Amino acid sequence: MDRIAALYEAFTSRDIDAVVAQLAPDVDWPDAMHGTRVVGADAVRAYWLGQWEVVDLAVTPRRVRELPDGRVEVLVEQVVRDSDGDLLSHAFVLHTYTVDGSGVRRMDVGDPQSV
Repeated sequence: MDRIAALYEAFTSRDIDAVVAQLAPDVDWPDAMHGTRVVGADAVRAYWLGQWEVVDLAVTPRRVRELPDGRVEVLVEQVVRDSDGDLLSHAFVLHTYTVDGSGVRRMDVGDPQSV
């Protein structure tokens, strides 16, 4: 769970190198804005650098727990603002991570009401 805490800390400070350091080289990551996925640490780097140019996304972990299958589930409060600071959305979402020795292998986003 230290890796997950480090990931959120790096994301909050917009330290893309520290974000990528927590990922497996072949990480599978959601592209929530386009409803697709990106694969590979370099693709995730490009994805977040692009996202940070158009939105200000703040995610605050509210609960972290290990699931019976070993994945880590994080309930986050998510606030999205446009480049002018106007609020686009405020919601609670689930981030679910598959992690192994090489880092985060997969991340999924879900609705906390569905579990």
